[in-house]
Amino acid sequence: MAHPLLSRETVLDLVPFGDSSQAGRYALRLSLPKWEAWSPGQFVMIRPVEPAADVLLPRPFSICLVTRRDLVLFFQVAGRATAGMARLTPGSRVVIWGPLGSPLAVEPHVPTLLLAGGMGIVPFIGYVHQHPTPWELSMEFGHRLPLSCYPFDSVNEKILVDPHLEKTPSHRDAFLAFVDARIGEYAASGLILACGPAPFLRAVQTSALRHRARTQLCLETRMACGVGACLGCVVRAVVPQDPDIARPLRPDYPAPSALHVQTCTCGPSFWADSILF
Repeated sequence: MAHPLLSRETVLDLVPFGDSSQAGRYALRLSLPKWEAWSPGQFVMIRPVEPAADVLLPRPFSICLVTRRDLVLFFQVAGRATAGMARLTPGSRVVIWGPLGSPLAVEPHVPTLLLAGGMGIVPFIGYVHQHPTPWELSMEFGHRLPLSCYPFDSVNEKILVDPHLEKTPSHRDAFLAFVDARIGEYAASGLILACGPAPFLRAVQTSALRHRARTQLCLETRMACGVGACLGCVVRAVVPQDPDIARPLRPDYPAPSALHVQTCTCGPSFWADSILF
């Protein structure tokens, strides 16, 4: 994996998604950092220089896509820092640190099911664009807002995506029941990758463990530094008891029955049997 790089990049454009009543989601396109390489599932830490220079700590964002010309991120306004990012204009400068974290698993000749909840669709955009055999991929996408509020088309143009609108608790329950059935279909010989809010990932984890399905979870944990120094993104991890399921912890870690690890340096992608929510 390439070493992370600290740089200042220029905003090329900022595009809102959804109509005016659903404002708060944006595609941010930046000048291309001089990275050696990157992998889908990794993230960056960003702090705007202006107009949010009063924000001391950077914020983490999944890498949406990297092209030959630019770096694309997708974010929603959730606080002061992201509200400042929503005021960025072409020519604004941001401090960026990355790429960081562990990538999503890629197994070119294995049928792979992608499970996304809301903003959890973001890391899968780069994943489907980079995957060497996209015909092996399919996605189930749960969302509360209209599809126009998400970068749905960027995935749907590459692979088959089945959207599930969750307006009520009954819709959510039906979606999770459907996801459970899909996990069962892939349990014997497939790979499952999931990203989304913690309740969604907990449900996926429960189904994966029950079906004994190889499943990787990409966590959306809050972070303050991105390099393992602040311990603000620690999660409980366990050593898998099943030798047939890959172990995700770094090889230089000890192997007790349970330990605490930083999401930023050991994740954000973990095998479903290795963490405790």
